[in-house]
Amino acid sequence: MTAIDTNLHGQVAIVTGGSQGIGAATAQLLGEAGASVVLTYNRSESRALEVAERIELAGSRALVLPADMQSKASIENLVARTLEEFGRIDILVNNAAVGSASVAHYAEPDAHDEAMFNINTLGTLICTQAVLPVMERQGYGKIIIISSVGGGTTVFPGFTAADEMSKCAVGFLGRQIVADHPFDRIDSFSICPGAVNTRMFQESTLNHLSAEEREAFISNLPQRRLIEPGRSPRSSCSCVPRQDRCAEEPSSMPRWVWVYAQAW
Repeated sequence: MTAIDTNLHGQVAIVTGGSQGIGAATAQLLGEAGASVVLTYNRSESRALEVAERIELAGSRALVLPADMQSKASIENLVARTLEEFGRIDILVNNAAVGSASVAHYAEPDAHDEAMFNINTLGTLICTQAVLPVMERQGYGKIIIISSVGGGTTVFPGFTAADEMSKCAVGFLGRQIVADHPFDRIDSFSICPGAVNTRMFQESTLNHLSAEEREAFISNLPQRRLIEPGRSPRSSCSCVPRQDRCAEEPSSMPRWVWVYAQAW
């Protein structure tokens, strides 16, 4: 995983779903850039603690907290604990989500669609709504939303309609954030990664393919390969310039960006 050319010392980031995959790699990159990082987990505390250890070895502070994205109280506790520990929130990475297959870990089959929207869409919305007042008081903040190429740009076989719809909704949320904050320095970035080699994508797509089908599938991807989780967070982290640079060059900073990240 390559370091990013950004100095985030003094900034505080929350990364939901920071125990594995894109979330873990993003949390580590933010920590390596100097940010204090709060990373959440739901079922993988041990993995989250390993990520926190790597962040601390890089010289930054890390805090691991449980968060249930289907619970408003849990999300509000996450924000309260972050403020209690660090006093501010500069960056929110809305990464926690479930996919067409991984949703089975959180709901019975007849409740999959409801859980998909509760976690992917409402959970992201509630987390954003909880953090925005903090950023408004600070006059600064960056909100990064991890959507999906299935979130309005293309489709993948085997994904459910609820999966695609929920990811599309959070992608649009980024546009609403900046529409509601036209005169301050709160920016939003909606990122739509392509085929990232995460456990979620393995469960939803890759594990259902034979060796021959998997080879054919990957050969049709851009650059004929999967994106490794350690590469995709560079898009997230590059969205977060230093706060003092934003103050000096406000006209050069984007307000909302939709990043279609199919390959790195």
